[in-house]
Amino acid sequence: MSSFNIHGVSVSNGIAIGKAHLISNALLEVIHYQLDKNEVPSEIKRLSGAMNEVRKDLLKIKKQLQKNSSDEFSAFIDTHLMILSDKNFSEKPKKIISKDSCNAEWALKKQMDFFVSKFDQIEDEYIKERKNDVIQVVERILKVLLGHPSQSSQIYKGSSAILVAHDISPADALQFKKHQYAAFLTDMGGSTSHTAILARGLNIPSIVALQNARGLIKNNEQIIVDGNEGIVIVNPSEEILKEYQVRQNLWGIEQKILSKIKNIQSKTLNNEKIELLANIEVPGDMQSVKDNRASGIGLFRTEFLFMNRKELPNEEEQFKIYKSVARSMKDKTVVIRTLDSGADKLTSADTKISANPALGLRAIRLCLSEPQLFNIQLRAILRASKFGKIKILIPMLSSLSELRQTKLLIERAKKSLDNQKILYNNDVKIGGMIEVPAVAINAELFAQELDFLSIGTNDLIQYTLAIDRTDDRVSHLYNPLHPAILKLINITIKAGKKYNKEVSICGEMAGDSKLTRLLLGMGLRHFSMHPSRILSVKKQVLNSNTKKLIPWSTKILKTKESENIETLIHKMNQ
Repeated sequence: MSSFNIHGVSVSNGIAIGKAHLISNALLEVIHYQLDKNEVPSEIKRLSGAMNEVRKDLLKIKKQLQKNSSDEFSAFIDTHLMILSDKNFSEKPKKIISKDSCNAEWALKKQMDFFVSKFDQIEDEYIKERKNDVIQVVERILKVLLGHPSQSSQIYKGSSAILVAHDISPADALQFKKHQYAAFLTDMGGSTSHTAILARGLNIPSIVALQNARGLIKNNEQIIVDGNEGIVIVNPSEEILKEYQVRQNLWGIEQKILSKIKNIQSKTLNNEKIELLANIEVPGDMQSVKDNRASGIGLFRTEFLFMNRKELPNEEEQFKIYKSVARSMKDKTVVIRTLDSGADKLTSADTKISANPALGLRAIRLCLSEPQLFNIQLRAILRASKFGKIKILIPMLSSLSELRQTKLLIERAKKSLDNQKILYNNDVKIGGMIEVPAVAINAELFAQELDFLSIGTNDLIQYTLAIDRTDDRVSHLYNPLHPAILKLINITIKAGKKYNKEVSICGEMAGDSKLTRLLLGMGLRHFSMHPSRILSVKKQVLNSNTKKLIPWSTKILKTKESENIETLIHKMNQ
């Protein structure tokens, strides 16, 4: 058998070696055929029956979740149940069957394609990922219509099995979680997909966005998953296999060593304290935060509370969530980012989707255009500030006028709480996301009016280099080490230092241990990342002397070519 490699997006590090276990993809098996008019009523009934069966399965799984107190997937299951109850989803395929006299599978897929086309117009990475919820629900219904066995009955017994799928739904993931898969591989997905969330939670290698791995890999074929580099090696040679077995052993040893530094304070060799904070999306992430001994929450992405629901969360619901996170962290920092999402899922039904949502009505622009929506969130955050060390972070600022409008609305929210005699921390700190190049260039102006700065490198890179990081066709051009990116980060860090304001990085660069020393040398002292990355970054911190790193960083900042920068960083890390 010939060996070949497949490249994708790594969402969880590590190395796995094992046999491929393929999960069927019902969508690929859908065909179109015509029905006689007299067959239409029974076909509609068949579709309704399949939908009801899926609904029962999901409710059963939800009950399991409640018993096991496993709330990490409960929101996903609720989302799928909500999709099933949506008339646009459940009733339109029946109308298609009646109109076109076609089979249920084809009608369902046709309606799914309509939904997906709408999602494909959205550039916001988190919202874009939600189209997969619709696809996953359709996949489950199709499996019933086609008479496939449930995913749980297909589970391979053995810890060396590597799951290969077109995509994995949260409901199926719950079943898979009971078994010891060595790794996950999917054609679909991204860094915010359910598979990514699951894999990071289980701390197993995972690669997504492989495009056609499900079609190229055969069942029981031996494969190597290099989660560090995002590479899948199918039918490796003996030489390659032996090399990766060594790498796997070394990785295992490294993880054991990392676990031993959990309780060691994050300080450099020259005794500088470095804050290693965690990024979270839902309260269920808190266990991982504690397990990895994060020094606080550097980014709480609140948009996940607003997604995939018919009604927006009210003040009380938001307050309870923010309060629970603040209490859980006790006296440690909790930075809550206000809603960072596009207008498409949050406003009234007649709201138009922007032609280019990444540059449209999103984040703080949306909140300023919807002051009532914003006020509810601000009041909830302020109320929760009484129960912990909460800070407010404003996303996607592009002008001082936006910042001043935001501060005015925060003061109005405070006044409304005062009038109701509701307690809050009147001295809650307000920070701004530095993710628009115009703001990074003028960082000094913003540093004078904010309490702290947080560099969102994901969007900063995207906007600076004019690259959609969710587009596979140009994603290879997405370069954190572009000289322009490093200069913008450096400008921001210097601005914070000049005005004695805390500066952190909360994008993916913060969790990349290869870049830790570079950022330390540039003067960064606050890193915020996925909890699973904290220990690898801490290892770099513990073995670094910031004074010795400054000349390296200075040299790198003067370097004009990305390739030369990479070489210097490699030498810096030796």
